[in-house]
Amino acid sequence: MHAPSVPAPKPQRGRPRDPERVRRILEAAQRHFNEHGLERASVDAIAADAGVSKMTVYSNFGSKEGLFQAVVRDRTVAVVADFPGTGALDPNQPEKALEAIGARFLTLTRGDALGALRAVYGVAGAQPEVCRAFYKEGPERVNGELAAYLRRANLAGTLKVRNPLQAADLFLSMFLGSGHFRGLLMLEKPDARENKALLREAVRVFLAAYGT
Repeated sequence: MHAPSVPAPKPQRGRPRDPERVRRILEAAQRHFNEHGLERASVDAIAADAGVSKMTVYSNFGSKEGLFQAVVRDRTVAVVADFPGTGALDPNQPEKALEAIGARFLTLTRGDALGALRAVYGVAGAQPEVCRAFYKEGPERVNGELAAYLRRANLAGTLKVRNPLQAADLFLSMFLGSGHFRGLLMLEKPDARENKALLREAVRVFLAAYGT
């Protein structure tokens, strides 16, 4: 069972939230936090970018820190939401399943999740609740999904996995090398050929270690 994420700031009494306005605020805040970090981002600039007043931002999120928590939670849920549901993957075809899981994880570690990851790194130590929620809803959830599949494949006899969580961690870690760090540092990202070669080799190595 996944631990609950950081609770959303309680909305103020009165007129209910406008979903479209909240979405504009979150999108503007994400851009500013990615570019400036939590400390240097300006609520005035975020409000202007979203086309709302500063008071509207505070009435919806309570504080700049509350807004930051909401942005991290929103981005984490969005990028992990379409991670392959391992319950639908065939335990009798581990190579195909690992390719699907690895391909999606590569997409996360090369693109959508990097902005949120940079923002969270920037508040490590200062915002432990944000970091904990990001870890629970992101890396821990993905690792747990893969471990659940590996347990099923082990029961099916197509893989031999004594410690599914450890094996899942090892598989996913193979995608967190130089290409991932280049993305974090906003340097030249790996091209499709490099990603495909890495995926193929990661699956081969994993099956060599855990195949029956």
